[in-house]
Amino acid sequence: MAEVPETIEDLGIPRSLLDDLALKTLYVHGEMSLTELANGMHVSYAIVEELFPRLRKEQLCEVKGLVNLSHQIAITSRGREQAVELLSLDHYVGPAPVSLTDYATRVRAQSVREAEVRPEDVERALSHLVLTRETLIQVGTAVTSGRSLFLYGPSGTGKTSIAEAISRIYHDPVWIPHAVEIDAQIIAVYDARVHGKTDEQIPDSSDPRWVRCRRPCIVTGGELTLEMLDLQFNATSKVYSAPLQMKANNGVLIIDDFGRERIRPEELLNRWIVPLDRGIDFLTLAGGMKFEVPFDLFVAFATNLDPTSLADEAFLRRVPSKIKIDNCTPEQFHEISRLVCEEHKLTYDDAAVDELLGLLGGSKQQLRPCYPRDIVRQICWAARYAGKQPHFDLTTVTQAYRSYFLWA
Repeated sequence: MAEVPETIEDLGIPRSLLDDLALKTLYVHGEMSLTELANGMHVSYAIVEELFPRLRKEQLCEVKGLVNLSHQIAITSRGREQAVELLSLDHYVGPAPVSLTDYATRVRAQSVREAEVRPEDVERALSHLVLTRETLIQVGTAVTSGRSLFLYGPSGTGKTSIAEAISRIYHDPVWIPHAVEIDAQIIAVYDARVHGKTDEQIPDSSDPRWVRCRRPCIVTGGELTLEMLDLQFNATSKVYSAPLQMKANNGVLIIDDFGRERIRPEELLNRWIVPLDRGIDFLTLAGGMKFEVPFDLFVAFATNLDPTSLADEAFLRRVPSKIKIDNCTPEQFHEISRLVCEEHKLTYDDAAVDELLGLLGGSKQQLRPCYPRDIVRQICWAARYAGKQPHFDLTTVTQAYRSYFLWA
């Protein structure tokens, strides 16, 4: 990781942007020491010391005293007027952004395509699922490629569960910037809702404009629109937010229930055919300026529709891995039931599962891996309603079967 920049030039962003950010920070937080201002902007004390003389010379701030050998400063009336004018242009107050060049360099340095993927990591991440050895090898091979994957097959077979577990395969952290600067515009990237900070102690020498996180995993489905793949401009704050794929860089983006989104599949495919092939994306600022950003993420499409009905051959060729996740065998059904009972702290009953298999076979239903979990949930809900402890046995399984299935 890059060390803390000690000069404005080292930051790689315009000095005017830093001056404006310092003034807005003072306006919002009131009287501050230079140390507090440096912490608020996530820059070194040396950089704030470099900014301070100009702010003072132009009478935008004034010295109120010393606190632990650091100047205590406050905004002046002139500085307040200028800050209000700056805030009318954008409301961003927070960590100084990184340059687009530095962002692209960092993303490529920690590329998901170069992440080490070992068989034991795949087995650990997917240990809560009952999968064949062949499927584990297929998933591991796809993740090693760092590119994209189609998980397809009947509903209820665990495609989404497999996709969501992929991010747990990775064991190396990545650095996510709080924000990126492009043409004096700020794009917020770090999002606490999708970027999980690591627990490890971060070296004091690391650049505080970056956050050390686990590789991100973002899930989207029926709510996906084409607009969500472009920069999000907040008309109130006048600050951009990064689109889904930019927030997912160096991690995983799951398109769940592919083919059922609010946009047509061909629109999404046309939007991403170049990024998936070349590893770059193009975004556009409100003023029309277009710029290039890395598209470095593992995209997992999960669908219960036939992939050939959703995409043409040209697109499917750019998704190098396709894995069919099918219904399970009776032996797998037993194993899934055992794991679900263990998860819910229920005593597993082999005869009760045989009864359920018989009921499903009598109604000529496929063995969906989701059925054991759904049946156990029915048992737990019924027990809670009755004010009793749940039990997994012939009686409760039969009752749950009748409540869950339309044909029962």
